[in-house]
Amino acid sequence: MTKEVNLTLKLKQYFGFDKFKGDQEAIIRNVLAGKDTFVLMPTGGGKSLCYQMPSLLMEGTAIVISPLIALMKNQVDVINGMSEVNGVAHYLNSSLNKAAIDQVKADILKGVTKLLYVAPESLTKEENVDFLKTIKISFYAIDEAHCISEWGHDFRPEYRRIRPIINEIGKAPVIALTATATDKVRTDIKKNLGILDATEYKSSFNRPNLYYEVRPKSKDIDRQIIMFIKQNPGKSGIIYCLSRKKVEELAAILQANDIKAAPYHAGLDSVTRSQTQDDFLMEEIDIIVATIAFGMGIDKPDVRFVIHYDIPKSLEGYYQETGRAGRDGGEGKCITFYAYKDLQKLEKFMEGKPVAEQDIGRQLLQETAAYAESSVCRRKMLLHYFGEEYHRDNCGNCDNCLHPKNKIEAQNALEIVLRAIIAIKENFRTDYVIDFVTGKESNEILAHKHQELDEFGSGEDENPKLWNPVIRQALIAGYLKKDVENYGLLKVTAAGKKFLKKPTSFMIVEDTEFKDYEEEGPGEGSGTALDPTLHSILKDLRKKVAQKQKVPPYVVFQDVSLEQMATVYPVTIEELQNIQGVGAGKAKRYGKEFIDLISKYCKENEIERPEELRVRTVAKKSMLKVKIIQSIDRQVALDDIANAQGIDFDELLDEVEAIVYSGTKLNIDYFLEEVMDEDHIDDIYDYFLESDTDNLDDAMDELGDDYSEDEVRLVRIKFLSEMAN
Repeated sequence: MTKEVNLTLKLKQYFGFDKFKGDQEAIIRNVLAGKDTFVLMPTGGGKSLCYQMPSLLMEGTAIVISPLIALMKNQVDVINGMSEVNGVAHYLNSSLNKAAIDQVKADILKGVTKLLYVAPESLTKEENVDFLKTIKISFYAIDEAHCISEWGHDFRPEYRRIRPIINEIGKAPVIALTATATDKVRTDIKKNLGILDATEYKSSFNRPNLYYEVRPKSKDIDRQIIMFIKQNPGKSGIIYCLSRKKVEELAAILQANDIKAAPYHAGLDSVTRSQTQDDFLMEEIDIIVATIAFGMGIDKPDVRFVIHYDIPKSLEGYYQETGRAGRDGGEGKCITFYAYKDLQKLEKFMEGKPVAEQDIGRQLLQETAAYAESSVCRRKMLLHYFGEEYHRDNCGNCDNCLHPKNKIEAQNALEIVLRAIIAIKENFRTDYVIDFVTGKESNEILAHKHQELDEFGSGEDENPKLWNPVIRQALIAGYLKKDVENYGLLKVTAAGKKFLKKPTSFMIVEDTEFKDYEEEGPGEGSGTALDPTLHSILKDLRKKVAQKQKVPPYVVFQDVSLEQMATVYPVTIEELQNIQGVGAGKAKRYGKEFIDLISKYCKENEIERPEELRVRTVAKKSMLKVKIIQSIDRQVALDDIANAQGIDFDELLDEVEAIVYSGTKLNIDYFLEEVMDEDHIDDIYDYFLESDTDNLDDAMDELGDDYSEDEVRLVRIKFLSEMAN
């Protein structure tokens, strides 16, 4: 009994807490007893105390292997701040000069230093290995241990070398800690560290205070984010983007809209990063826009929301990043924007990597897509992914539970899936099983001669969109499982075999359909209502102006521009320029009549304009449009411009269209004369002159197969440039 009181007393003495959280005390006792320990504890659960406290109580120095320099500094400052003596905690990494390194070594040799943080790269340096061989090591702590596993979301090859180095320095107990790890990752970590017999402590992954929502990613995503932040004034939030470029752009847009935000990514110098981190902790800024480089070990309890601008590469990454919200148990909103084409982009990035790595990456992406597209309780799906069962059907705190979909009977479909998996000897993954039941003769199926089996094509009469949700929900229900060692192979469980003998009802919810944002119609997803009366008046004005100018109406303003005007009521030329498809040239040429009409309409109808929707944009850093305009002025061939800018021809045409639609005149005659027949140019030009619409599909239908899509687009650019600008 006395020992227990002692630990609680020590906790109060060193850390100022009255009682331990969760498994902390049991973990500390296990480390004090000299046993290998594996700790799986979600973000905010108090992992660092599990190695900090035993290091202060044991003889010798504990070596903490940690991946981030910023994180080490943060933790070393905290420990030293609690101690009366200087140097109780130190770190060894590439940021220190020789004098500082000598000071660290002197303190360790004097027995003052109880905790030494090292990066894995520093641990492998010969002079550090030689020094550490000479001291008494109490234990090794491997923080962020998921970095060891290729299946983890933040794989670092140098982490795989930790065990051989430990053997060289001198054996001592090992404690591995991570906030996110599936069964596969856990096995991988323990195997690699040689601690297969470690006592394992696994805390629940359920964070009941976090609200999970996945939204379709639409063209007005910036507007949605600004609206969300304005509706949550003064609250701290993190927005994750996958690219540094997007981080910079979005931070600039937020700043332009009077939001206290700053960018954070690995490309910024360390002084700027530290300053931004401090400003966020001190509430000088509310929002950090960051790549995943931000957040590991950032101890800010009151982050109220985490937004994912892009879908993360894995559910581990997603869980860890969302876990930075609401660490104090208070409100934490986790909102993710999802479009399938973002996943395709991530797949493209993997090309050129070793095949095994691509395979792992793709499977992790498939799990993320499954989470985003599923209509099942998000909490249930996440916990299932981490090997934990959630017994409630409705958590009441995610979008799918707050807006549940109708369930459909899938008993027959489940029988088909289970029989198919058994027929192909439980040796294949989801996508193969779906090809098999739908009767798709893929190369892989033909290679295995599986098209000859009776079960081949047994589900071809069902809706093909049914199979993914059936398999996912069969996994959650326990009829199927994925083989941990051979990641992703589907196996039928005892419950699945029982179901086949005596089938019962199996109700499922169908997946959510996500439309990719490029395919969106004008004005879709704008999040606010279009004013039909104003829209109709604006169309009349456009028609009048068009007749006066002797041009088709769409040449004055596109439909999408009128729809946005009738949604956000712009009343100045500056506001008008924020409308899609309206640039400075067009606003100057036609804008006055339109803003006068809108202004008058608002006064007469006492309309309160939605201030927060007037999202101020910032000039794109890319300068791409400027380069295109300059190249066309110099009469560079358009395909050469595309090559020079590293974009494909379609993307170039998108940019050129955006330039002329917003009112800038471009002369591409030099290129047309080279690549097109003069009669073709005249025919297409005449079509647009007489047409009521600039819609490409309509033009292709009307003009017939004699003209390619590129030709029609090119002449449409010429036409708009001459007639509209």
